[in-house]
Amino acid sequence: MSASPEPAPSSANPALPLGENPVAVLEAAVWAVAAIVSTQRQALSQPLADVLARDPERTAVLASVGLVRSAPNGLVVHPALEQADAATARSAVEAKLGSLRQALSAAASHTAGTPEGGWGAQGDEVLLNQGRASAATGRALAARCVPRLAGCAELLAAEGSRILDVGTGVGALALAMAEGFPQARVEGIDILARALELGRSELAAADPAVAARVSLRHQDAVDVMESEAYQLVWLPAPFLSEAALRAALPRLVEALAPGAWLVAGTNPVADDELRRSVGRWNAVRGGGNSFDTARMSEELEGLGLEDRSTFPTVPGGPVLVAARRRGR
Repeated sequence: MSASPEPAPSSANPALPLGENPVAVLEAAVWAVAAIVSTQRQALSQPLADVLARDPERTAVLASVGLVRSAPNGLVVHPALEQADAATARSAVEAKLGSLRQALSAAASHTAGTPEGGWGAQGDEVLLNQGRASAATGRALAARCVPRLAGCAELLAAEGSRILDVGTGVGALALAMAEGFPQARVEGIDILARALELGRSELAAADPAVAARVSLRHQDAVDVMESEAYQLVWLPAPFLSEAALRAALPRLVEALAPGAWLVAGTNPVADDELRRSVGRWNAVRGGGNSFDTARMSEELEGLGLEDRSTFPTVPGGPVLVAARRRGR
């Protein structure tokens, strides 16, 4: 049996019509997501064709939403079910698991709006899923974004260069950046002490040569007081409240060395109302904000940063907005 990719189906003929009972169809769609995640998770260590063949009932669920179809030579797989490389695939699985666990938490909540404690109300597994998924963004930063930022790679190639990872969580993005820039030290800050404890365990399990250049500390972004200290600042903008983001941005700009870059992650703008509304709800529940790429660009330009650029990361992943402090 083969498992080869195919072009995406036409949006004029959706694979999941809601019909007369949309609630029941959407409830079944939760199980379709479970089938996707479990299939992709097993495919991290086994050929996808073997995974699909081993559980025909689960594969039939994937077929029902247009992700798999039968062909004379075997099964044809939609490109969305496959990943380009093992590291990206692992991050994607972690992201989907985290999303499912957050959705379950939202379903079980007895109150509207932000849950008590925001991210602090999430279990360790959610924090690990979300944090490990961010490694894909770290790799995209190192491989695709930084090489296109004027002078940034040269700054980070200098011995003693420093990267600030705001909202480091469990440190996965910090580790990816340390691996990508072997001369740099990466300093991760976060306000959630429990996430930092999980991060220290993740560092202990990582390559010692890479982990030795990563440090984690308990600190709010609004309390960053350093001046002209970092060659790169990473800011995952959706995870900060609007008030915290506005308070932190001037401090982070001041922390940039002359000619250094600030790169902010922003959520992509979905092309359908369901994903847009889910994204806003999820951001607010986590204590974040709903800034999009355009709004983040305006904020950085308003603070005097120059040479703004935007970069996609992985399909459905953050859109990076980069701008730099004027050099001397």
